[in-house]
Amino acid sequence: MTEPTYTLHKGKIPLLISMPHNGEEIPADIKAMMTASGLAVKDTDWYMDRLYDFARELGAYILIPRYSRFVIDLNRDPAGINLYPGENTTELCPTTSFDSQPLYLAGQLPDGEENQRRVALYWQPYHQAIVDTLAELKQQFGKAVLLEAHSIASVVPRFFAGQLPDFNFGTNNGSSCATGLINAVAALDYGPYSKVINGRFKGGYITRAYADVDNNIHTLQLELSQATYLNEDTLSYNADKAQQVKPKLQQLVQAMIEFALHK
Repeated sequence: MTEPTYTLHKGKIPLLISMPHNGEEIPADIKAMMTASGLAVKDTDWYMDRLYDFARELGAYILIPRYSRFVIDLNRDPAGINLYPGENTTELCPTTSFDSQPLYLAGQLPDGEENQRRVALYWQPYHQAIVDTLAELKQQFGKAVLLEAHSIASVVPRFFAGQLPDFNFGTNNGSSCATGLINAVAALDYGPYSKVINGRFKGGYITRAYADVDNNIHTLQLELSQATYLNEDTLSYNADKAQQVKPKLQQLVQAMIEFALHK
């Protein structure tokens, strides 16, 4: 029997929170191919499960992968299509880190066959869990809402100039969820934190692929600046910072729950 590649915490309301970059493990066969930068998995969306621990108590479904985005990026198109044409981005199976360090030893880069092996082993099960859960929620409640919970370093020169806003929402330019949800999210008080909607991040593959507003399936991505809850120099959890930002996350999740339960 194969080991599971993700954990799905079942809930009782029509909200699924997906954390596709929360995983930290790397399988032994891939570890053997990697550099120290690859093994450090420093581009992880650190502690998402800890930051959103309140959501389980509220009844949300929560989906968490076991393996690192360095194994395969669960928020990329399996065909390798760039979601931000003309802009720098990492691949389906990343070969460099956000700071452009090589992830693989010389001659060990994954080829097309290896990429497809990882799609089958790691990407497909996670996405099947999304499909099945959204279908279950839609059947039971008549509506399904998906929150893509991400975080990123506050400064990543490879991808954007300067410092990111704290809360970066993506709705694929307004097409991934109903206007009522966008308006409810935009109306919340995020102070003292900054926010932007459809700025540098407009929602990744999951946000775009599973949105079906006409069928009452709504998706929204939040890319949270890690400066709001980490000691960024050491990538360690800062409980004092987290205590300040978690109420803002909780009000967001509450607003999404209210939208999800509204007939």
